[in-house]
Amino acid sequence: MYDAGLAERLHDLVGDMFEMELAKMFGGYGFLMNGNMCVFIWGDQLVIQIGEAAANAIANQPHVGPMDLTGGRMRGWTTSTHEGVAEDAAMQRYVDMAILFCATLPPKEAKPKAKGSRSTTRKPN
Repeated sequence: MYDAGLAERLHDLVGDMFEMELAKMFGGYGFLMNGNMCVFIWGDQLVIQIGEAAANAIANQPHVGPMDLTGGRMRGWTTSTHEGVAEDAAMQRYVDMAILFCATLPPKEAKPKAKGSRSTTRKPN
C-alpha cells in the first residue's frame, strides 16, 4: 500500500507530462518515463531512479536511503522518507533528478498488457 497523499502530490508534479505513464506495481504508485521506471511512491517513501553516481552522492543526506524491494540494494535507486519530501521544493528536487536521469535512458518497448488490465491517468484514490 502507498501513501495516498504523497501519490497525489507526485501525480500533481508529473501526471500531465506526456512522457510519463502511470504505473501501479509492487504495491506502489508511480510513473514510467519512456518505459523506464522513474519515480514512485512505495509505502510512505518517494523512490527515484537517478543512477548510481547520483544515488551515492546524496546517500548521506537526511531522510535518504537505498532502495530495497527484495532484500538487496537496488543500484541507481534511492528513497526519501515522507519527512524528506514534506516540503514541495524538496519533492520537486528529487523528482527533477529522476526525470533528468531517466531522460538519458533509451526507451523501453512497451510490454503487452495482461488480459483485463487497463491503463489510466487518474489521480490516486
